Amino acid sequence: MAKVERFAFHVPSLEELAGVLQRGLKENFADAQVSVVDCPDLTQEPFNFPAKGICGKPRIADVGGVPYLIPVVRKEKVYDLNTVAKDIELPGAFFLGAGAASSKVLGVNAELIPIVQTKSEKKPAVNGSYIAQINPADKGCLLEKYSSKYTDCEFGLLANLYASEGQPGKVIEVKANGRTGELNFVSCLRQILEKHYGEKPVGMGGTFIIQKGKAKIHIMPPEFSACPLNTDEDVNNWLKFFEMKAPLICQPVIVSRDPGFDLRLEHTHCFSQHGEGGHYHQDTSPESVGYLGYLLPAELLFRIDRPPETHRIGRD
Repeated sequence: MAKVERFAFHVPSLEELAGVLQRGLKENFADAQVSVVDCPDLTQEPFNFPAKGICGKPRIADVGGVPYLIPVVRKEKVYDLNTVAKDIELPGAFFLGAGAASSKVLGVNAELIPIVQTKSEKKPAVNGSYIAQINPADKGCLLEKYSSKYTDCEFGLLANLYASEGQPGKVIEVKANGRTGELNFVSCLRQILEKHYGEKPVGMGGTFIIQKGKAKIHIMPPEFSACPLNTDEDVNNWLKFFEMKAPLICQPVIVSRDPGFDLRLEHTHCFSQHGEGGHYHQDTSPESVGYLGYLLPAELLFRIDRPPETHRIGRD
């Protein structure tokens, strides 16, 4: 049994949060509008998620961690989203987020874009996840629906997950166009929260679309590194970077400040309908970029199987 630690986030009202985010985003984007709206039906285009919304008992799970991947891989670290749902006291949870695919299942290393309605007493799990891997044929991006090849809900090594009951409800809509600052969209949101709420950690997750422009995305190589990766430079030389085009649908998991659980404070993976996806770093077309997001503050944090030995390498 993996050790599970629990923490209650500070949960501002949606109206307060919208005001805080709008003021902050205007320092980083030419145009920013943040409001409280009804969550759109996420079973529809362009999302096609297995759940209608991101509301109902929102919580964040940080499972495993980068120290299980680098400096050297711990392939035995495999998890199941149905088990995680029970660990976070929300059986049947709807998960969005970013993680590593299970090399035990795939036979190779790959990025996982988890989009899963976990099993409940009444229904089996619905796995809408994607996997992004390096295409052996042309070394480009190979993005596939997980369920086109696999029937499980496993992942490996690490994941940052936003979980909810998958219900409709009120959410924060974020529109931001024309990036004027240095920070990427997710880092900007996180740092706004950290600056405003300080010692009170705020967690947030959901989904956003890069509607126009291009973005820098990485995909891990199919083979784990034979040499230990001891620095961020080692990691970046190992990863494969791409420029990918909009629209990209992204699943961010954000924690404003670590209350002492060795968290990854931000982690975002994305997919598309045009065969591109992976780990989001930054838009590469700041003048033309457009973001549209639907987010919600989480009530609880669950830290699952925290690595006993840790480091700060490879956290962006």
